[in-house]
Amino acid sequence: MAWIKRNLYFLIGGGIALALLGGAGFYLFTQNQRNNELTAKLDETYGVLNQLNQQPILPGNNKVDNIKIAKEQLQQIHGFIKRAGKFFAPVAPIPDSETVTDEAFAAQLRNTIEQLQRSATAASVTLPPHYDFSFSAIKSKISFAPGSLHPLAAQLGEVKTICDILFAAKINALDSVRRVRVSPDDKEMADYTDLPSVTNDLAVLTPFELTFRCFSGELAGVLGGFAYSPYGFIVKTVAIEPAAPVTTTDPATGNAAGAPGAMPLQRAPGLESIPGMVPPAGFAPNPTVGAVPVVRGGLPTVLNERPLRVSLLLEVVKLKKAAN
Repeated sequence: MAWIKRNLYFLIGGGIALALLGGAGFYLFTQNQRNNELTAKLDETYGVLNQLNQQPILPGNNKVDNIKIAKEQLQQIHGFIKRAGKFFAPVAPIPDSETVTDEAFAAQLRNTIEQLQRSATAASVTLPPHYDFSFSAIKSKISFAPGSLHPLAAQLGEVKTICDILFAAKINALDSVRRVRVSPDDKEMADYTDLPSVTNDLAVLTPFELTFRCFSGELAGVLGGFAYSPYGFIVKTVAIEPAAPVTTTDPATGNAAGAPGAMPLQRAPGLESIPGMVPPAGFAPNPTVGAVPVVRGGLPTVLNERPLRVSLLLEVVKLKKAAN
C-alpha cells in the first residue's frame, strides 16, 4: 500500500496508456475487418463485370428488341448527318459541268482571274503585281494533264469563293493564296502548300494557306465571313504579326515615299492664310512650314491601331456523296 502511494502517478499513467493501446488495437481490428469486406465486394463486382463481358450479344427477347433499337439509332445518325450537310454545301466548280474540256477550263480560268482582279480593285484591296491567285503555272496553258481538269475546276471555284469573302471584308492587301497540288502542271513553288488533303469516311478536307494584311476589324469580318458561309470552311490556325510599312511609289517621279528625291509631305496651310479668319489668341504661325498649331484641350487619340499581317490556315470540307 505504501508502494502504491509512492507510485500513484505512475500507476495512473500506466493505466491510461494500457487503455489507449487497447482502444487503438480495437480500432485497427474493426477497420481491417471492414477493409476485407470492401475488398470482397469489389472482387464480386469485378466478377460480375467479367461475366457480362464474356456473354454473347443477343438480339433481345420478347420485351427488348436490340436489332430494332440499333436500326432506329442508325436512322437517327443518318438524319443528323443529313441535317448537318446543309452547313457543308459544296462549292461549285468553275466551269460547273460534268464534262470539262481543255478549251472551256482555259477560258474560264482567265476570265475568273480577271474578274478577281477587278473585284480586288473595286474593294481597294492591294494585290501583288500581275497576281494570278495561285494559278500562275497554268494560266497560259491551252491543254492540261489528263485527269486534272475536274480537280483544277474544283480548286478554281474554291479560290474564287475564298477571295470573295476576303474582298467583302475589305482587307487592305492580299499577299498570297496557296493551294494543294492536284495536277502535274502545278510547278510554281510559291503557289502551293505542302499540306496534303485528308480523306475520312465522311468527307475530304482540302487545306488552303492565306496571307493578307488588314486591321482587327477587317480580320473579324474575314472570320465572320467564313463562319456564316454556307460552304464547309473551317479555320484551323490564325497567326498574326505586325505588318511591315507599305512603301508607295509616285507614278510621276518613280520615287518611293520617304526615299531620297521624293516630294516631302506638306501639311495644310494655317488659319492665317484663310481670308477673313481671325487667328485665336496665342496663335503663332510658323512661316517656314505653315503648319496648323496643336490646340490644347483637343480630342485625345483613343485608338491608334497598326496594320496586321495575318497567316490563316483554312480547310474546305467536301462531304462525300454517300454521306448525304
